[in-house]
Amino acid sequence: MRLSTTDASFLYMESASGPMHISSINVLEGELSFEEVFKHFNDRLHLLPAYRRKLAQVPLNLAHPEWVDDPDFDLANHLIHSPLPAGTALEDAVDAAVSINETILDRSKPLWMTYIITGVPDKTLVLHETHHCMIDGASGVELLAIIYDFDVKGDPVKPPKESWRPEQPPGARELFNNALSENLKDLAETDWGRMLSTSGDQTDLMQRATKVMSDFITKPVVTAPFNAGVVGPRRRLAWMKQSFGEIREIRRALGGTINDVVLTVVSEAIAKYLQDHEERTEDQYMRIMCPVNVRTESQEGALGNQVSAIFPVLPAWPMEADQRLAVVTAETNRIKMNQEAQALTLMQENAPEPWPVALWPAQLVGTQYDPTAFAARFPMPMLPKGFRPPNIGYNFTCTNVPGAQVPQYLCGHLVTDQIGLLVLTGNVGFSVTILSYNKTLFFGFISEPRLMPDVERIAETSAETFNHLLAKARERTASLQSTSA
Repeated sequence: MRLSTTDASFLYMESASGPMHISSINVLEGELSFEEVFKHFNDRLHLLPAYRRKLAQVPLNLAHPEWVDDPDFDLANHLIHSPLPAGTALEDAVDAAVSINETILDRSKPLWMTYIITGVPDKTLVLHETHHCMIDGASGVELLAIIYDFDVKGDPVKPPKESWRPEQPPGARELFNNALSENLKDLAETDWGRMLSTSGDQTDLMQRATKVMSDFITKPVVTAPFNAGVVGPRRRLAWMKQSFGEIREIRRALGGTINDVVLTVVSEAIAKYLQDHEERTEDQYMRIMCPVNVRTESQEGALGNQVSAIFPVLPAWPMEADQRLAVVTAETNRIKMNQEAQALTLMQENAPEPWPVALWPAQLVGTQYDPTAFAARFPMPMLPKGFRPPNIGYNFTCTNVPGAQVPQYLCGHLVTDQIGLLVLTGNVGFSVTILSYNKTLFFGFISEPRLMPDVERIAETSAETFNHLLAKARERTASLQSTSA
């Protein structure tokens, strides 16, 4: 099974400084034994066939890699016990998980790892790492729904009808010949006329997509400190959690959607961060990449990536929280009316695919010949104020991943917290993942510490903005109730 262009792109973008695995840290009540967790995983492997597949690289990268069974698969290579000293604080254990997560996954094995981190009194941490070429945020949540239970006593799991027998993976010659045959067949079957002709609606969408992309160049945004250099390999994390009920309370009183409230909280925190660092923000704007799930009902349960994106442009100067929510809501409504997510999806589908052979150096990432390893060991210094070029990209990613809204368990132990760890690459040295779980939103703020050494400040100001929004919402509700009384 060959990777799609979108899935393969996460391999081509990967570097020693920018690992492309999607991760989460789950905090569980109680102290689990590693042996108990190992048995739990082993009993469910037949429900997770992708966990036993690895990449088969095509010689000369004549085509994207294929997924093949790993005949040497061993669960012990992927489920690792990582004990910490007894009495370790939860915050220190989370930092240890973030440090583990900095390492690139071994491409010679199935591209996932799970670490069981013990040593915190009455807690167990589970770090899940899965390469982005396998999953997006939505499919990652679906994988976790198989691993975790919805019943404290454990969900019923039927054993496999027969033992797993891996198919023999193809050799280099077969991989090369198959790729060559596919390329020739695709070339012969390409309908060039259809590619050049589009309906009126599609033409309109393509024009909108072109406008979105041209705005990156014609309307550059602020170059924040966390965009003033190339990302190195280290990471720092800060996190907070907020009640889903209180977020709905804000939305009902002040308008907008859940995503609008989230964008308000995060963008205002960034604006205050820029002000605190004496950055020039007057008449400046920030551009945020917000992934959009375009997975259809028929694609539920399938792995891979089914995502588009929108790019809201918001003021980079601080505002009153309710005023920012109004600005955010207006911007996201404009994006929806212009169907920008659909337009960018159409552009992506119609764009010429990159010639894989031109990307063959990506096969060396993670090996002893990795061309990106030197840059990871000696990252370039960040540019100081006054020497930063206009930012024709985006400032950070903010992704909102809906998860299970009921409790989940592992070996009878309740999952209390879920913290997302997002990919950082290029000059994007900060991003945020919002995971919703059990009627709570968990904000995971991750940064490259050279570019943003004080990510804790973002968590603090995000909490402040949330509280200001909640106070404004309750004032509005009380005012309406007194008026109607």
